Amino acid sequence: MFVPCDRGGGSASTDFTGFTLLMPAVSVGNVGQLAIDLVISTLDMTKIGYFYTDCLVPMVGNNPYATSEENSKELSINAEVYSLPSKKLVVLQIRSPFIKNKYRPFCDTLLSWVKSNNCARVVVLSSSHAYQCDDEQLLGTPLRYLLTPDLEKVVGGPIQELKWKEMEKVAAYPGVNDTEKVLHIPGGGITKLLFTESCSKGIQMAVLLKFCSEGDNIPDAFALVNYLNEWLQLIKSESNNSTDTFSQWKAPSSWRLLFGSGLPPALF
Repeated sequence: MFVPCDRGGGSASTDFTGFTLLMPAVSVGNVGQLAIDLVISTLDMTKIGYFYTDCLVPMVGNNPYATSEENSKELSINAEVYSLPSKKLVVLQIRSPFIKNKYRPFCDTLLSWVKSNNCARVVVLSSSHAYQCDDEQLLGTPLRYLLTPDLEKVVGGPIQELKWKEMEKVAAYPGVNDTEKVLHIPGGGITKLLFTESCSKGIQMAVLLKFCSEGDNIPDAFALVNYLNEWLQLIKSESNNSTDTFSQWKAPSSWRLLFGSGLPPALF
């Protein structure tokens, strides 16, 4: 359930008609969540509310996008909503893992919210275990996409022009029956459920994902958000050099503590 912020001047607008909802899956390496951090921080998006749910592990912390001592004391919780009306963009950031057996209730609640708020489409940023790639998936780029039939009718042409690779289906029973193919996203968390439910409910959804491994996943996050930017053009690249585009993304202040604080000198 969406709960709007009240910053003293009344509740923020919750009319998302025609907006794109951008959200992460809680997946391997937290790549989607890190990529969402880059979008919120770079576009300086405004927090407009919270997504209240009992499906996520409870969490509270300081403002991850603090730019001064004053706003560093603002609290953040496990699921928050940010908006940028000028780009018709609303972002749901998820900061904690799912409670066991709560994928489906969350999926139902989220998709119901998407429909009731008339969001034009949903874009999910996700990841999948690189070590479980099959031979075909090892070829070329580690980035993949999926489109629901309803979204493919709208953006299928432009996506084809980008020469992206669609997520391959794999054999349901490798070595036994290689003709029956299924969608398999190991390490993708709620990604597959969200996608299949959106297909059946006629929701326009795209999934953008990267094959990766656990570790320092900051480079994976930059690669994924740059992949997203090729399509949605959230920021304008001043050149065709991908390195320049990467440098235009602004890492949030909270990333300084991504791997913990430094060792105290007193130890030595």
